[in-house]
Amino acid sequence: MQDINILVVDDEKEIADLAEIYLVSDGYKVFKAPSAEEGLAIIEKEEIHLILLDIMMPGMDGLEMCKKVRETHNIPIIMLSAKSTDLDKILGLGMGADDYVSKPFNPLELTARVKSQLRRYTQLNPNSSVLGNPKNEINMKGLSINRDNHKVVVYGEEVKLTPIEFDILYLLASNPGKVFSTDEIFEKVWNEKVYEANNTVMVHIRRLRGKMKEDSRTNKIITTVWGVGYKIEK
Repeated sequence: MQDINILVVDDEKEIADLAEIYLVSDGYKVFKAPSAEEGLAIIEKEEIHLILLDIMMPGMDGLEMCKKVRETHNIPIIMLSAKSTDLDKILGLGMGADDYVSKPFNPLELTARVKSQLRRYTQLNPNSSVLGNPKNEINMKGLSINRDNHKVVVYGEEVKLTPIEFDILYLLASNPGKVFSTDEIFEKVWNEKVYEANNTVMVHIRRLRGKMKEDSRTNKIITTVWGVGYKIEK
C-alpha cells in the first residue's frame, strides 16, 4: 500500500510533534517544517497528500503559503490557528483551505478531519459517496463533471477544483433544480454535524463561482435562492 504523506507546517515544535505522534500511530508518514518556506521546499521534493498548516508563523504566514500551494496543487489543506474568529476562518477558506481546526485541538478530532479529507481526495470509497448519486459523469448547462477523474469542464474550459469545491458542485449538479441550504450542503459534503456552516459554505461557493468565471457570464450555473440556499437548474 502506498504511503500517505502528511506535511505539518508549524513553528511551534510541541504542536507539530503532538500531531506527528497521532498521525504516525494512524499509519501516516509525516514530514514537518517549522516555516512556510521550508514547507514549500518539502512539497517540491516529496509527494504530499495533505497539509496541516498553521496560520500564524514568522516570515511567510500560513495564509500566504496556502495561496502559493493552491497555484499548483489541489491537495487538502487543513488550517491550524490559536485564533478562532470567523474572520480567520473566512480568510483561510478564501485562500483555498478545505477545513479549519482551532488550537488547542483535540488530537482525535484532528485525525478524524484528516481521514475525512483524505477519504474525499483519494476517493477510497467512490461507490458509497455521501452525495448519493452513482453516476460518474454529468453533462448539463455548459458543465461537464467526471467523478472518476475529478475533471470539470465549464463551457469548454477545464477548471481545477479542490476536493471540497468538486463535491459541492457535484452535489448540486447531481440534484438539478433541488435547493440545498448551507446546513444541508455542509452536512452532505463535510459529512459531519453542522458548525458555523453558513460562512464556511458561502466562502467555498464564492471561490467555486470565481473559478467558473460566473462573474463574467450572464448564464449563471449556480443559482442563489435568497433566504433558502443554492441550486443548479437543468
